[in-house]
Amino acid sequence: MRILDTHLHLIYPDRFDYPWLAGKAIDRTWTAEQYFAEAVPLGIESALHMEVDVAEGDMLAESEYAITLPRIIGAIAACRPESMTFVDQIEQLSEHAHITGVRRILHELPDELSQSDLFIENIRHLPDYDLSFDLCLRADQLHLGVDLVQRAPDVTFILDHCGNPDIKGLGLDPWRASLREVARNPNVIGKVSGLVNHCTSGWTAETLRPYVEHMVDCFGWDRLVWGSDHPVATTTGGTLTDWVNATHEIIKGASEDEQAKLLHRTAERIYKV
Repeated sequence: MRILDTHLHLIYPDRFDYPWLAGKAIDRTWTAEQYFAEAVPLGIESALHMEVDVAEGDMLAESEYAITLPRIIGAIAACRPESMTFVDQIEQLSEHAHITGVRRILHELPDELSQSDLFIENIRHLPDYDLSFDLCLRADQLHLGVDLVQRAPDVTFILDHCGNPDIKGLGLDPWRASLREVARNPNVIGKVSGLVNHCTSGWTAETLRPYVEHMVDCFGWDRLVWGSDHPVATTTGGTLTDWVNATHEIIKGASEDEQAKLLHRTAERIYKV
């Protein structure tokens, strides 16, 4: 079963500035060639590049470069919806057919940022440029996501990392109920990614199973995509291979059609690649 990775981070410190990476375990070069050397034997034939929160002056250049790399068939670019220049930003992005969506990281920013009238009004322009919005929130912020997606009902949102449940802390609740509230909105797609970031080392498929199964229960197979979150997902003692193998173990009881929807088909439809 072929896989389209919808959440690959590539890091090129010789080209771009990543202020947040200083002192982090992954603060080094991570190239497309290195990734696909491990990924292709696992069935990952292609990927979408996910912005890596580069310095603001590098945002456009990061995605422009990513879409020139082998097996990168699209990119989700960084953006600033809180800015008066947002429409100019997305007009520039829309000139590149392979830039298919945008993201503004919200889980490390003040809650009020995504709730402002300017932010909402700017986000509402995305359908005019055929762009989606990847939504990255902490589990305790999911109520903000509900408000955002309801105020911009024509925008396609992709909820990153299963809504970031606190697996090693609070566990399934109250994340379960909050996720269901988000999923009730038909303009939201769930992304099965980033779970291992919230585990302690030694996690297994059984650690992750109840979270993935709740995603399926809430979104259904037609509204789910899969992402590696590589290399961030390597920081809790696992590898890309471990995450792919765990995914196959968790979904092996699903039909071939359902597996195909999660692993590539829905992503191709939503991201238009």
